[in-house]
Amino acid sequence: MTKSLVTGGAGFIGSNLVDQLIEIGHKVIVIDNEYSEAHDQFYYNDKAEYHNLDIRDAATRSLYDNVDYVFHIAAEARIQPAILNPIEAVSINSVGTCTVLQYAREAGVKRVVYSSTSSAYGLQEAPHVEALPDDCLNPYSVSKVNGEKLCKMYTDLFGLETVIFRYFNVYGDRQPIKGQYAPVIGIFLRQLENEQELTIVGDGEQRRDFVNVKDVVQANILAATKKLDDSALGQVYNVGTGINYSVNEIAKMISDFTVNIDARPGEAKETLAHISRIKGTLGWEPTIKVEDWISEQLTPEIPPQNENPIRRSFDKIKNWLYGE
Repeated sequence: MTKSLVTGGAGFIGSNLVDQLIEIGHKVIVIDNEYSEAHDQFYYNDKAEYHNLDIRDAATRSLYDNVDYVFHIAAEARIQPAILNPIEAVSINSVGTCTVLQYAREAGVKRVVYSSTSSAYGLQEAPHVEALPDDCLNPYSVSKVNGEKLCKMYTDLFGLETVIFRYFNVYGDRQPIKGQYAPVIGIFLRQLENEQELTIVGDGEQRRDFVNVKDVVQANILAATKKLDDSALGQVYNVGTGINYSVNEIAKMISDFTVNIDARPGEAKETLAHISRIKGTLGWEPTIKVEDWISEQLTPEIPPQNENPIRRSFDKIKNWLYGE
């Protein structure tokens, strides 16, 4: 049986990946200490093996033995918390990544798939092509790009196969919904469910490339299992859709009632993935459009007689938000 290890496997992206790996027959080990400003809830699959440990902890070393693939998702995964505590962000995202790579190397793991960020492109003009130079604006992007460079070094120097993903704005089932730094779509749906105005940061004209978590999961599995030439290893691949929307456009899909709040420093005005490399090398393409997904969350199922369809729509959003 194929054996996979997922760091951060109880969080948003990680738990979706764990479920799919188990679905296709993998034995799955998860390292997750439930520490993150990015998550307000954690998710567990009864068929996976969980270890509540820090990825930097030497006690995790034995967990890599006999593992085929490592999916390294654990991170300090939000910009603003990293700005508030840069030392910890760099330690988790850079030192933690080096620890994962070293243990994978020692254990003879076949391949490591590393989750990085489109924040590496900073303020550069879109669309963002992988060949662009780094333009890190904050401790989060610096620490994640450090992890990318470590991956490439472990491939070039030690022969450990790695694939590096730069995620754009990931959304979908189980995304965080609480706190001021949660992803915008989750915040908006929570505010709708609570019958509140949608809070738009700044003027709302910042544009983001939104990619569904189900598509991200499929990219990860392809990256681990597909036979790749040496030239494709240790390389960066954008994971996005090649289409972006303004925050105002996303808000309009959900509600007409909005309020603007102050802009936040250190965030890019536009993100837009150029995805030719991942299409050509992995054969991956996004399959879910953000407008279709949002519409599905807002569309009530046909209610039983005498049931309020508006209430049913809110109940559907609540079930999605809280996993009920």
